[in-house]
Amino acid sequence: MRRFIIAVVLFLGAVFIIGSLTDLKDIVETLKRGDWRFLFLGVILELLWVVNVAALYRAVYRTIGVNETILNLLPVSTAAIFANVVVPTAGMSGTAVFIAEARRRNYSTGRAAAAGALYVLFDYAAFICVLMLGLTVLIRRDNLTILEVMMSLMFIMIAAVLAYMLFMGIRSPVQLGNLLATMARFLNRRLHPFIRRDYLSEERAHAFACEVSDGLHDFRRGSANLIWPFGLALSKMTLLTLVLWAVFMAFEVPHSVGTIVGGFSLYYLFFIVSPTPSGLGFVEGGMPLALQSLRVSIANAAVIMVVYRGITFWIPLLLGMAAFQRVGGGKSSAGRENSPSG
Repeated sequence: MRRFIIAVVLFLGAVFIIGSLTDLKDIVETLKRGDWRFLFLGVILELLWVVNVAALYRAVYRTIGVNETILNLLPVSTAAIFANVVVPTAGMSGTAVFIAEARRRNYSTGRAAAAGALYVLFDYAAFICVLMLGLTVLIRRDNLTILEVMMSLMFIMIAAVLAYMLFMGIRSPVQLGNLLATMARFLNRRLHPFIRRDYLSEERAHAFACEVSDGLHDFRRGSANLIWPFGLALSKMTLLTLVLWAVFMAFEVPHSVGTIVGGFSLYYLFFIVSPTPSGLGFVEGGMPLALQSLRVSIANAAVIMVVYRGITFWIPLLLGMAAFQRVGGGKSSAGRENSPSG
């Protein structure tokens, strides 16, 4: 059954890529017009971002009492990126990759789930800092619109809900278990007409909540060591911002620091609040208009969007597809025989 699921996910990935061949051709044609030195720099920065993601996961794992290495987490975190795109389930597909790895390496799946939630929380906290800078740029240029205000409020609300759920897990595993059981009950009711059985166990939801809560309690005890993961989350944002700068330089588009910071903050805001996986369609349509509001011509904004998405979306996706095949196929990273503590 597991091999069948892996085969289905890889098949969906192949279908997604084949269906996007036109976009890939457009990206290749656009790349030919840019300065290859800055484009190469952008690719290097994106590869560093992929490693940074694994480093942030490692730092988060350490706060909940699990010792992992970047080499072990790099293929898993990259595979999770791929899973979240081709099987969009509000981030749960990527979490499932980490949970499966936890089972293989014999440590708590609840701690792996807690690490995934904490990773997102650190990511959101770092982005709030960037978003404040971006909104400041828009206000100073008198270009802040009601749409951007509403999207910012929506993002803050999403971050607040996640923070509340984590606080609930720290304070009361019973309350978290009740919430997860309610979610499992809702999903079972929706799926019962098709599979004629419960897809998720409500009893298991309570046990899983206790495991998550245990990991979060370790996180609370190690809360003095939060500077490192928060710093890595900020470096993630910095690397993506530098990729955008490299694309501007590659096509000799006039810009300022405010244009780069404001452009990235709007891009990532679209990326998070988008109803589609990884902002597909939503980002492509909104990003050129956002850059135009920052005094970039619509023609240049369209070029920037195509190339930036080509680097920041397609490179992790293709790497993730290869990593998913490796992780899903059971070829764990070096050192699997030494299970981490936790």
